[in-house]
Amino acid sequence: MMTVNKNIKSIGVSLILMLLGACSSDFIDLQDPNAVASATFYKNENDVLLGVNGIYQSLRSGNSIGENSGMFFEERSDNTGRNDNQSSSGEPFQFNDFSLLPSNAYLKNHWDALYESVSRTNQVLEGMEKVTFSNNNLKAQYEAEARFVRGLMYFHLVRKWGAVPLVTKTFSTMAEVEAATFRSEEPVVYDQIVTDLKYVVDSPLPNLPTAESRGRVSKAAGNALLGQVYLTMATTLPGVDKSAYLSEAHKYLLAAYQMRNFGFLKEIPYQDVFDVNKKTTCPELIFQIVNKQGDINYSSSIARNNQARGETINSLFASTGLGGNVKPDLVKDYEQADLRKAFSIKFADHASVKDYFITKYRDNSEAAGSTGYGGNDWILMRYADVILMLAEVNMLLGNDVAAIGYLDQVRERAGLSPYSIAKNTAAYQAAYPTLKLAILHERRVELAFENHRWFDLLRFFTTPELVNYFQSKSQADYGVARLSNFGEKDRYFPIPFDEYKLNPEKMYQNKGY
Repeated sequence: MMTVNKNIKSIGVSLILMLLGACSSDFIDLQDPNAVASATFYKNENDVLLGVNGIYQSLRSGNSIGENSGMFFEERSDNTGRNDNQSSSGEPFQFNDFSLLPSNAYLKNHWDALYESVSRTNQVLEGMEKVTFSNNNLKAQYEAEARFVRGLMYFHLVRKWGAVPLVTKTFSTMAEVEAATFRSEEPVVYDQIVTDLKYVVDSPLPNLPTAESRGRVSKAAGNALLGQVYLTMATTLPGVDKSAYLSEAHKYLLAAYQMRNFGFLKEIPYQDVFDVNKKTTCPELIFQIVNKQGDINYSSSIARNNQARGETINSLFASTGLGGNVKPDLVKDYEQADLRKAFSIKFADHASVKDYFITKYRDNSEAAGSTGYGGNDWILMRYADVILMLAEVNMLLGNDVAAIGYLDQVRERAGLSPYSIAKNTAAYQAAYPTLKLAILHERRVELAFENHRWFDLLRFFTTPELVNYFQSKSQADYGVARLSNFGEKDRYFPIPFDEYKLNPEKMYQNKGY
């Protein structure tokens, strides 16, 4: 929750409607309707569209789930990190060092940003009820888009913090705010997520986005996310009917898969997924945050930010830094023949670098220029992820044949041998002795730097298993951050101190902090 004050700025419950977007297709041009109160802003269908666009706009922030949010995802895992423990009072370093403090300002900003999106969805959902729609399907589509984002935000919140405040309405009094200042248990939060996403999959949204509607939610996105939610519940919540949740996960993931408009993954070259010139036509993309090449405000900076000094592969921007950090632990996890390695990472030979950096996101075009205002869209969902989740859920259901079939789709595109052959080689067998670990490995190298790894680890391992997994790694392959710090407390983030102090009893702190 955001800190409560006399203006009632708390957990996204403000009466102010902020920073609404105003573009019918690509959400690039933004318009602020002078911070009109939500109670009076919604008068017609276009007002609702502006509100929905404002929800999408809130996802762009690096404090939320935008392209520069890796600190809360990849840096929490064994994929990336940073070897600078001094910048910004060392607070960014705390995420990968597993020395995170409740007072960390970046942690608080992330919490606030996620609840800001929740706030916008609640305002839109209430405001649209005041509008008479000429087409009820349009109203249902807008409601589905808002509910998808609310479900997505709570999915991030519950996996990172566990029990969190669950707010599905706007408030007008301090008493209402104070009454909502408590942590709802994980099953309760998941119930709301499922409710929101079931509305999405049953809505009149199109199955897939078109080139004109990229960046907007589709039924494929709703089904894929709902399948992932059920898969996460089955593997992380104690005392649930695991088989029932896995069956639901399979149902919705398969529904998303069957909506694709291609045959097998090998039909789509890996590099095409990240090609700025193909982002409107690549059939693998399901849901993305749209960026505008060359635009100072709404371009992508991920290519230039990841570029190392002396390199030009990502951007025409002349970097003076080290580029996106890649842990040796990940570098060594690529198989020798894996085509994804050369596309995703590169060794920078400059004397001040001498290390690998991230090359997965590239825009060294003249349009992006020497400032590096790139056109990369930030991909939140794509079919390789869905296919590997189908491998995972089939493996957990005991259907190894189907699981291996999905796994092999991804391996074949990467230029690798089928699992049946790979598992009989000494090196592969030693590294991935079970199908479960083979799927986890494939997810790591396929989806590296896309903010999936930390959540994958939470699904594949219990907390004690995860502690052993991290502490068995080589410190030399991990960098300056200390693996020895990792413990059971690190299953969750700490509740930000400003939120805890609102009500230490109802906003109780997570264990170990």
